[in-house]
Amino acid sequence: MDDISAWFAGRLPGEWFETAPEVTVDREEIVVVGTVPAPDVEAEVLEQAAAGRAERFREETRAARMRIADEAEARFGRKVAWGVRCGPVTTLFTNLAVPVMTRLRQPERRLLDTLVEAGVARSRSEALAWSVRLVAQHQGDWVQQLRDSLEAVRAARAAGPRP
Repeated sequence: MDDISAWFAGRLPGEWFETAPEVTVDREEIVVVGTVPAPDVEAEVLEQAAAGRAERFREETRAARMRIADEAEARFGRKVAWGVRCGPVTTLFTNLAVPVMTRLRQPERRLLDTLVEAGVARSRSEALAWSVRLVAQHQGDWVQQLRDSLEAVRAARAAGPRP
């Protein structure tokens, strides 16, 4: 992943973002989120102004972003999605929604069906996605510890002897 982040840091125009973009990678997708300057407006309208600035960035950089995404997709074998952080607003542009197969026993299916029947979700699939977001929201620190531990394991494997 470090090579992907480094590639984007070197490839992106320096004037796009205030700092190096955050690059998140999984098996299917690379998500690049950069910070753009927040508009100088009153606090009560900052969110709307920031959303407008994000949309302006999206429109003004579209052609260049698509060229860079095509290069990255050819190089790394993953789709590229973009986003911007502007003040209190983070906006992700088109990104993947990847189907994930799972086998659930009746208690888990009943839980999903309860969420659907209660109107929390429109389908079992949406209920499962909602559940995953809820875990991420309430167990975010724990999940980050797991990710950090996995990175340490990857680094140790990379530094170890080669077969």
